[in-house]
Amino acid sequence: MDATASLPRSDTKVIGLISTAHFLSHVYMLVLPPLFPLLKDVYGVSFAALGLALTVFNVATGLTQAPMGFLVDRFGARAILIAGLIVEAIAIAAIGIFPSYWALIALMAVAGLANSVYHPADYTILSASVGQRRMGRAFSIHTFAGYFGFAVAPLTMVFLLDIVGWQMALVIVGAAGLAVALVLAAFASVLREDAPDAAAKPAPTAAAGPQGMKLLLSLPIVMGFLFFVGIAMTNGGFTSFGVSALVSIYDVAIVDASAPLTSYLFASAAGVLAGGWLADRTERHSLVAAGCFILVGLLVACVAAFDLTLMAVTVLFGLAGFFSGMVAPSRDMMIRSVTPAGSTGKVFGFVSTGFNLGGAITPLAFGLLLDRADPNMLFWAISALSIVTILTVLSAGSIGRRKAV
Repeated sequence: MDATASLPRSDTKVIGLISTAHFLSHVYMLVLPPLFPLLKDVYGVSFAALGLALTVFNVATGLTQAPMGFLVDRFGARAILIAGLIVEAIAIAAIGIFPSYWALIALMAVAGLANSVYHPADYTILSASVGQRRMGRAFSIHTFAGYFGFAVAPLTMVFLLDIVGWQMALVIVGAAGLAVALVLAAFASVLREDAPDAAAKPAPTAAAGPQGMKLLLSLPIVMGFLFFVGIAMTNGGFTSFGVSALVSIYDVAIVDASAPLTSYLFASAAGVLAGGWLADRTERHSLVAAGCFILVGLLVACVAAFDLTLMAVTVLFGLAGFFSGMVAPSRDMMIRSVTPAGSTGKVFGFVSTGFNLGGAITPLAFGLLLDRADPNMLFWAISALSIVTILTVLSAGSIGRRKAV
């Protein structure tokens, strides 16, 4: 089913533009890892040194995403989104132009800074431009675009590497970002920054300075932040060490152990679209998210508890991925429900930083667990995290419903 088929043309245009930018932002996150075996020799460094480039990128995004949200609310989302896309595109292309390790580190810092604009700006524009009844589908398509960007980035880079070499591959991918930025600029008039009914109501003043910080440290927003941390750690358990754990448990090759993860990732993307359809048909977003996390926890617990075939694990991973993906639209609708008018940028910027925190904790924590314990403990840990995350879901959802009354 086409998720955009029943959307008005204006909504479809906005969702398409913003989702394309979000797609590229996720592509840029994964352009380097497929090139690491080659870049190790090009730069004459270790894999750990190459990994530092990704760490720098994520730290730069994590430190600046919440402040970027304040800038979005203060100066507007359109210009900041377009500027961020231009800067990141140039930084990615420049990595191919300047084949130096320290240039790589510096340019990844710049790219990480530019990457911080997407969530604050995207959600601000979507919230202002798309009708409330279609917001769930809008958020789901936006999130799906990011998932799809992750999926196609490795394939794209390997394809371009084989044809034009790694340097030109990065230049081409960077040039694609500049082209999309030009399209966004050309259609900037359809990307609203104010609420659809702003003309009929006095616009409230966005919280700034101390009031803005008070908002971000309020209980519903903090619970939303912790919700994002839980999501990142749960997903990170699958994507970072799921394959390694399965290799140890089943004594199979990496390519065979990758099948369950592939099932998880593709099913997650499908779950996002299904979750968007559901999010437009209920206001009990916290119950949807909690139910999905319960199912994820139970499915992963089955992987840990029972002696299953790898095919059965692949099926269970796929189901877990589908329900994990279904959470995303309800997650975004929950955060939107507790966000005051005029504060979308800073709130989504802040809670999205939870992804960076969870992404920073997961590799170390789960890596140590895998080093020191039975590999099945990884799946018990993922299951436990899913259940604990439900507490943040129900807390944020309960506060949001009381606020709406």
